[in-house]
Amino acid sequence: MLLLLLIGVLAGIVTAISPCVLPVLPVLLAGGASGRKPLRIVAGLVVSFSFFTLFASWLLRKLGLPQDLLRNLAIISLFVMAVVLLLPQAAQLLERYLAFFSRLRPAKTGDGFFLGATLGLVFVPCAGPFLAAITTAAARESFGGRTIAATVAYAVGAAIPMLVIARGGRAAAARIRSHADQLRIASGAVIAVVALALVFHLDDHLAQLTPGYTTYLQKKIESSSSATRELGKVRGGGETLAVKGHSDGLPDYGAAPALHADGSWINSRPLSLRQLRGKVVLVDFWTYSCINCLRTLPHLKAWDAAYRKKGLVIIGVHTPEFAFEHVTSNVRAAVKRLGIRYPVVQDNRFKTWDNYANQYWPAEYLIDREGHVRHTSFGEGEYPKTENLIRTLLSVHGKRARQLPDVTPTEAMTPETYLGYERLANYTGSRIVPNVRTRYAFAKRLFANAFSYDGTWTVGAQRVVAGPDARLRLEFQSKNVYIVLGGHGKVQVLIDGKKTKTIRVDSERLYTVRASNELASNALLELRFTPGVQAYSFTFG
Repeated sequence: MLLLLLIGVLAGIVTAISPCVLPVLPVLLAGGASGRKPLRIVAGLVVSFSFFTLFASWLLRKLGLPQDLLRNLAIISLFVMAVVLLLPQAAQLLERYLAFFSRLRPAKTGDGFFLGATLGLVFVPCAGPFLAAITTAAARESFGGRTIAATVAYAVGAAIPMLVIARGGRAAAARIRSHADQLRIASGAVIAVVALALVFHLDDHLAQLTPGYTTYLQKKIESSSSATRELGKVRGGGETLAVKGHSDGLPDYGAAPALHADGSWINSRPLSLRQLRGKVVLVDFWTYSCINCLRTLPHLKAWDAAYRKKGLVIIGVHTPEFAFEHVTSNVRAAVKRLGIRYPVVQDNRFKTWDNYANQYWPAEYLIDREGHVRHTSFGEGEYPKTENLIRTLLSVHGKRARQLPDVTPTEAMTPETYLGYERLANYTGSRIVPNVRTRYAFAKRLFANAFSYDGTWTVGAQRVVAGPDARLRLEFQSKNVYIVLGGHGKVQVLIDGKKTKTIRVDSERLYTVRASNELASNALLELRFTPGVQAYSFTFG
């Protein structure tokens, strides 16, 4: 835990010296200069940021309120503070209406705290792996002590440089006490300007003008092996499987973690590993829009056809990446469309995923007749090895399953690319404005594997929604290109400036952008969307 807290504090410090702090910097200075105690300002920010990062989405969803309500209230509060500082008469009027509350606490202790709490709602950190782990846990409503501690540590780290800034404003004001009235008016004006900038999202453009000078530090701190291990604990789940011994020439990882009885079952009644003792079980973590999973399916189906009667049970654990993959009717339709006949269970709350401490789509766990895990395989490939182990555990000889080519890509290619801000990487161009319909412009130059937006988009956590003139460019290296799309409309495909096809979007699923036996190297893909079409992620093969 101590290591996690240290990493959290360091990650927060790096965040607070990054461009993300620019929108709140003038308010911190003005708050200190206007007489508010810096420690109270920062305490308010820590409490507000920690609480609402974890619980705001859940709370607003329970109350049926819009997700941007708290940010809007915070901006209104900044305007109120500005008016109070600019107009003494307004301050007196406000104090008269709030006189009752002043009796509940010592005089003037809450003003700084309230300012900090307001900043906690408009402070949007540059998300790295540490914050991503926290938000993932919050999305799953996993509010354990470790997650809360990590969030507080991150907020405290971010608050340390901010405290220095607020103290600087207070120290500067102390030197020129004779100009107290002018300082108060200037502070009010600064806060009003910042609030107005937040209304029009000018803070995003300000951050865009500054380089990502903390990227190197962020990667060093948050992507280290120690950080990865500790963040795995924040995300939740059981212990990573480890070899506990060997028998029959195979590793033994111990008793298989349970299948969590949480979601709908397709093609079967609910099953448990206890019920399946005496069978060889292959647990496959997958999701129906994942191209890597889809390339694995033919092998799973062939093994199911060849070895089911001999004692093999394949269970597909459908753990979704995207919101639409939570819907039972969508999963049922995909199972039918893909010709899957073995049992599939929905794992919408990542319970079975966490039991296995799994991190991959697809992932296979082979379990023997006594209920012990004897083999694991992550990603595509290793099909002959997995089949040989299935045959060994079943004591099968003779005819093998229908042999299929292994189409696992072997050449270097563009990695899987997510388009929502939650897992954004290799993006370049206009500053991303989360959850707000915004006009974007292409980057002047794309580097390898990078992409950029142009036209009107609404960039959500997991998907982007096209508006008028929406376009996307991506420099890629691959034979095949796939994209997960949703909604209804059309997407025109251009590669190196040449129109190649038009995709008709009619449902939320995986679509083929390019299919070729020839490797495209440093090729420029451009997609042109009709309004309303949703895009989630690219995969390559």
